[in-house]
Amino acid sequence: MSSSAGDADAEPLGGASPAGRVLGRALDKVIKHSSWRKHSALVSTCKSALDLLSSASTAASEPSASPIPGLPAPAADAALHALLLALDPASPKVAEPALECVASLLSLRLLVGEVATAGPSPVSKLFAAVLSCGGLGDDTLELAALRALVAFVRCPAVSLRGECLGQMVKACYNLYLGSSTGGNQLCAKLALAQVLVIVFARVEADAMDVRVRTISAADMMDLSDRSLNDSSVVQGAQAFINEAMEGSDAPEEAPEACVLAEGGGVGEEESMSLIREDGLALFKNLCKLSMKFATPDNPDDPVLLRGKVLSLELLRMVIDNAGPFWKANAKYLEAIKQYLCLSLLKNSALSAMSVFQLLCSIFMGLLLRFRSGLKEEIGIFFPMLVLRVLENVLQPSFLQKMTVLHFLEKICKEPQVIIDIFVNYDCDVDAPNIFERIVNGLLKTALGVPDGSTTTLTVAQDQTFRIESVKCLATVIKSMGTWMDQQLKIGENFQISSEVPTSLDNNHMIHNGEEGTGMDYDLQSESSSSEVSDSSSLEQRRAYKIELQKGVALFNRKPSKGIDFLIRSKKVGQSPEDVASFLINTAGLNATMVGDYLGEREEFPLKVMHAYVDALNFKGMDFGEAIRFFLQGFRLPGEAQKIDRIMEKFAERYCKCNPNVFTSADTAYILAYSVILLNTDAHSAMVKDKMSKADFMRNNRGIDDGKDLPEDYLSALYDQIVSNEIKMSADSSAAQTKQTNSVSKLLGLDNIINFVNWGQEEDKAHGANDLLIKHIQEKFKAKHGKSEIMFYVVADATILRFMMEACWAPMMAAFSVTLDQSDDKAATSQCLKGLRSAVHVTSVMCMQTQRDAFLTSIAKFTSLHSAADMKQKNVDAVKAIISIAIEDGNYLQESWEHVLTCLSRFEHLHLLGEGVPTDASFLAVPLVESEEKAQKSTSVVPSKRANALQNPAVMAAVRGGSYDSTVAKTSASVLVTPEQINNFISNINLLDQIGIVELNHIFAHSQRLNSDAIVAFVKALCKVSMTELQSPSDPRIFCLTKIVEIAHYNINRIRLVWSRIWKVLSDFFVSVGLLENLSIAIFVMDSLRQLAMKFLEREELANYNFQNEFLKPFVVVMERSDVPEVRELIVRCVSQMVLTRVNNIKSGWKGVFTVFTSAAADDTKSTVLLAFGTMERIVRDYFRYITETDATTFTDCVQCLIAFTSSQFNSEASLNAIAFLRFCAVKLAEEGFVCQDKDADTPRNSGMSDGYATVNKNDYVSFWVPLLAGLARLTSDSRLTIGKSAVGVLFDILKDHGHLFSQSFWANIFQSVIYPLFSSQRSRASDLTLTSNIIDDDFSTLETQTLAMKSLVVIFVNFFDVMRPELARIASIVTYFIRSPYKHSASIGVSAFLRLVDGVGSKLSKEEWRDILLCFKESLSQTFVVFSKIVRMMQDIEIPDRIESYSEAEQFSDNEIYINDEEEANMETTSYAIVKLKNHMALLLLVVQGIIKLYEEQGKYLTVDHISILLAMISAIATHASEVSSDSLLQMKFHKACSLLEASEPAVVHFENETYQSYLKLLQALLHEHPFLSEDMDIQSRILDACEKILKTYLNCAGHGPSDEASQSDPTLHCIVPLGAAKKEELAARTQLVLIVVQILRSLDKDSFMRVLPRFFPLLVDLIRCEHSSVDVQHALYKIFKSSIGPMIQV
Repeated sequence: MSSSAGDADAEPLGGASPAGRVLGRALDKVIKHSSWRKHSALVSTCKSALDLLSSASTAASEPSASPIPGLPAPAADAALHALLLALDPASPKVAEPALECVASLLSLRLLVGEVATAGPSPVSKLFAAVLSCGGLGDDTLELAALRALVAFVRCPAVSLRGECLGQMVKACYNLYLGSSTGGNQLCAKLALAQVLVIVFARVEADAMDVRVRTISAADMMDLSDRSLNDSSVVQGAQAFINEAMEGSDAPEEAPEACVLAEGGGVGEEESMSLIREDGLALFKNLCKLSMKFATPDNPDDPVLLRGKVLSLELLRMVIDNAGPFWKANAKYLEAIKQYLCLSLLKNSALSAMSVFQLLCSIFMGLLLRFRSGLKEEIGIFFPMLVLRVLENVLQPSFLQKMTVLHFLEKICKEPQVIIDIFVNYDCDVDAPNIFERIVNGLLKTALGVPDGSTTTLTVAQDQTFRIESVKCLATVIKSMGTWMDQQLKIGENFQISSEVPTSLDNNHMIHNGEEGTGMDYDLQSESSSSEVSDSSSLEQRRAYKIELQKGVALFNRKPSKGIDFLIRSKKVGQSPEDVASFLINTAGLNATMVGDYLGEREEFPLKVMHAYVDALNFKGMDFGEAIRFFLQGFRLPGEAQKIDRIMEKFAERYCKCNPNVFTSADTAYILAYSVILLNTDAHSAMVKDKMSKADFMRNNRGIDDGKDLPEDYLSALYDQIVSNEIKMSADSSAAQTKQTNSVSKLLGLDNIINFVNWGQEEDKAHGANDLLIKHIQEKFKAKHGKSEIMFYVVADATILRFMMEACWAPMMAAFSVTLDQSDDKAATSQCLKGLRSAVHVTSVMCMQTQRDAFLTSIAKFTSLHSAADMKQKNVDAVKAIISIAIEDGNYLQESWEHVLTCLSRFEHLHLLGEGVPTDASFLAVPLVESEEKAQKSTSVVPSKRANALQNPAVMAAVRGGSYDSTVAKTSASVLVTPEQINNFISNINLLDQIGIVELNHIFAHSQRLNSDAIVAFVKALCKVSMTELQSPSDPRIFCLTKIVEIAHYNINRIRLVWSRIWKVLSDFFVSVGLLENLSIAIFVMDSLRQLAMKFLEREELANYNFQNEFLKPFVVVMERSDVPEVRELIVRCVSQMVLTRVNNIKSGWKGVFTVFTSAAADDTKSTVLLAFGTMERIVRDYFRYITETDATTFTDCVQCLIAFTSSQFNSEASLNAIAFLRFCAVKLAEEGFVCQDKDADTPRNSGMSDGYATVNKNDYVSFWVPLLAGLARLTSDSRLTIGKSAVGVLFDILKDHGHLFSQSFWANIFQSVIYPLFSSQRSRASDLTLTSNIIDDDFSTLETQTLAMKSLVVIFVNFFDVMRPELARIASIVTYFIRSPYKHSASIGVSAFLRLVDGVGSKLSKEEWRDILLCFKESLSQTFVVFSKIVRMMQDIEIPDRIESYSEAEQFSDNEIYINDEEEANMETTSYAIVKLKNHMALLLLVVQGIIKLYEEQGKYLTVDHISILLAMISAIATHASEVSSDSLLQMKFHKACSLLEASEPAVVHFENETYQSYLKLLQALLHEHPFLSEDMDIQSRILDACEKILKTYLNCAGHGPSDEASQSDPTLHCIVPLGAAKKEELAARTQLVLIVVQILRSLDKDSFMRVLPRFFPLLVDLIRCEHSSVDVQHALYKIFKSSIGPMIQV
């Protein structure tokens, strides 16, 4: 017994089950706290319940039928019944343990069931009992009830739905409002918040079992209620809610994110689950609670205000915690629009600051999370809640505006929100320009209260506004930059599609960009691409809207012009109906201007007015209501005629809409005027005697077609007008009363905006507008679901261009003015941040104008140009400049100039502060001296700092200057005081915050700039450097040294980029190298040398040209500079580069040789010798580096050597240069540059197989031709020594190395090198035969050509096999010399021709012989022209009888003065003609001798044709000789002139004799040596013809013509006149030829002689009878008559 009793005592109350243990302890407490007398029934019930619980452990249970799992139904019902009895609000001590028991059961999920209103279930009764305990009373009981209510909602096993959920919320709500302790109030508030968190978490998951967070007391604190802000109260409330939420509501393995995702698609169905229906109902109830307003009797009810604030706080929390389901479910969105938006509308009229702050918070939540579905609502609330306060500058509420500014700051931190606002409102024609108005409003606030304006703000408040507004603007531009950076990063993987509107009827809403930016892109990537708008379409809409606004503004000034503009720009249709629709529906129109336009009498405005009135529907309206509606859209004009036209049309339209009201339109017309007059009379303060009703009725008698209108009708109309004024649209409020979209008018929000007034009396008018609010609510319901509302999302960063165009000017003004006027660190810091972000955005967006404006503003605020005024904000501006340079360098482009200008000025001030001597002190003296001074000064700088600050540069810096000035003001008239100096020093010390290392960081990191940016950077740096260097008073080399640095930093960039950089640097170095300042020019050339040495460390591949481009500055400066020092320095630099980097030089050879070529013509001997010395070394030691690149390099080398041949200092150097050309040929031959045909396999010298050669060996021609062509050009040098040397070297090269050349190459040489040597010979040969003005150049050129011709014959003979095709051309050149006007050249030509045929005659074919002989003949025939020209020359010359004698030699050396200029000229011409004739005859004699020699030596190779050509030539010469000798007049002139000049006469007779002798000699040789040819060529006949001609000539000379009479005109003359001395001399000269003829006749055989005797006998007879100068003729005649003629007579 005792043992079992002990076990029973050990068993816990209520049994072993969890529920039993909880119930047992609670019932035991109830029993203990119960009064036996008062609660006897309760105690007995509790005991019986305990007994049942104790016995329940052994009994069979049916959990399904029991409300408490684990207990039998009887026991559970008994226990719950006991708890119901214990839950008596009248007995707090009894009820408290019961409430704790209920909370414990619910927390442990030991209570199951559904709570329904007045339901029979135990759980429902239990919930009702708990609610009853939650009434106002005991504090402890209130907390217990709150804990139990939270447990009811928290428990997933108990379904608390519908009205019961609302009752629970109402109980907590009432407890918050009515509890006597602040702790309980805060606990009730937290309990409400926790309940809402639980309910809406279940809504998101669409499940009961969810994990939720415990609410924080800090999130729900109301700062306006001090009773709830005590720390102990807050801590107690937090402990209460933590205890209520203790434990896990969901399995650990079910994370929140997964739970939320499960119910995501349920909302898309037409019907929702009960969970979500309950949540929706609860949300609506909260909205309704927020719309409870005070009664007129108690307008300032604090309890009602607290309840309103609580409900708004809860709504804010709900909105802030809304998940994806809210955005996707149409019903929830509809609830937001119908209930929450209506709550915002109604509460917006209250003046309580707490309410306004909550409204802003809720609106912010809507904007951040639901903007895609609330586009129109946001478009209404934003101007009403935010912009209206923001734009109130003069009379704002400080807290209210600070709330708005904080609101703007928060939303501006969300980049996507800003973008969406601009896209959907500023780019939408039917929406307000919210973004633009935000920026402009912030600008107005930042600028502060205008001067002279009255304001309620204190100075401190105004300053706070300014700082906050600037902060907002900075946040806006920073968010734009952040969004831009994000878009550009994801732009490669994101496809932008065309613009597609999103309809509110579609449940697929746009969530892109909502709830911040962290998850936007994930959502965006999952959503359809059709939801993304293309920036191009936005640009079109934005442009359309801007142009439309322009038209509206023009309309408000000149209505007709505005309409015309809108029609022309196609913003309005051309029909009157379209214009009328525009006037009715367009926002921003001036009401007065609309009325004036409608009242115009012109045809088109009149039609528009008719269309305007016809568009209005007055059907069903009474007359007063119709007029009131009609006059809402415009203001009646002041002119009576205009009013008349408008009212006439109104009357017609009203009668048409209401045909049975009046008899005619005249009635309506008159009544309308009466109503207008009544309205003015009744409501105008100017009218003292008001119109009575009787007066009104009397005025309108008989207007209805002679009848009176009903008195009741007129009376009601009178009362309506008097009690409710007809208010026409006011001009000042046109922009506010007309909403920017048609939907706002449909919703009736025009009056709401007017209704909201932030004045002190704004809440008093609220009661009169209940009907209006109800009307708006009905409009909301009617509107939604009927129209599509387009919300656009753009992901193209291009949209920022349009945003910046709209906001850059206000931002610029706000930041600049604030920076200029304020020294507040917070304000200036925000301004600089804003400017910094603006530069970033405009730079990336390539908005050059805006970027330059922002950057220039920062640069100006650095105050580096006026350091005496420097402050901390200026130093911060310098830091901003450095930050921009480092972070946005890739986008600055031309703006780099501003940045670098600031850096230059900063460095200048830094040096001044350090006391370092200025650059000008070094640049004013030669470089060597300056370096020595610099070395000395570095050791004493610290000790001289004080003195250094007194230098002119410091003075100029103290005076300062404008930002745009290149130098500081240097006016000596402005004195600088010591105080100014000290102030300047202290200001410079501020710059110590910025180390010079940070400055150098910009240049060191230039290698990180992209290709375009580095080029722009270099351009700007060069420009700034040029400005520094060209300073007349203080030249500096800071940027110049940085140019060298960045060139070093970026020298390893790819060649495409480096070439662009160097193009800029090259032009810069050239410009600086040509400056007048010698020190600067030398410095920059030396810097260029360093760069070149660095660059030449890199090996260049073949066929590239960048080394040449790199050395171009040396070349250009060398060509343009006249400064000897600079030119010599360039030569030294280039020499050093060549000798140290010769292994890497490729294309750079061109620049090297160009520099040396320029140096060859230098006026300084040292420069020339230095350059030539380097060239000598290059050619001797590094020749293979020249030939391994390309042919042009070798060409340049040749050109350079040729240039040195023109040296004016040393002829030896000139000759050495030519010798080096020969050396080049030798080196080419040694290196195997063999010019063979491509099919010829000629291996190159093995010495070039080591990899040095990179040239295509099939192109060796390009090496030889420039060398040979260069020498060929030198042959025309005016200096005979140079020309002859060049000819010698040229042909020596051809002779020595000609075996390396192919036939095709020889042809090329002839064409491009050799033949041009003789190109001027032909013209010279013809021109110089007619003039005596022969200059030395012609003689020297002819001499070099003659030498060239002789050399040409030699190489042709040597290389005849390969040169054979050129035979004809060479023969032409050689024979051309025969016609030379100079005897020497002609004789050489003849000898050369003979040398030619002697060398190759045996190898020539018949055709080749014929060709060269014909050339010979052709040249010979050209020489005959000389005599003809001499004859013409002497034709008009008259020789004087007597003249002062002078020798022939003197005429060319002495310039004597003649008495008669004409005679002198004649004698000079004659003298010249005599000389020409002598030379001519001598030439022809040489030719004759040459022909004879040619026959004698080459006769065996000649054919009949060849010999015929030779005979023709010598025959022509003989004939020509006869022609010369027969011109007696010319001979007479020459004889007379020679006697006067004491000169020898031309040996004409000798010339003729020699010619005929040679002719006869050749004929006789042919006759005897080739008898077989003599017959074919009729040689004997030719001999006889010649003999006959010789005899006749002799007889003519002797004075005896032919024996026939026809030839003798005066036979007696010869008998009378004896021969003179001259004739006797001539006969003596001709005697030998006659003897030869007689001998030839004697040598004929008998038959031949008999045949020719009749022909010659008369001539022989005449010889007998004429006078002879020699007896040899007579002896010869005796012999022929005796031996030849005599035997024939005897016979």
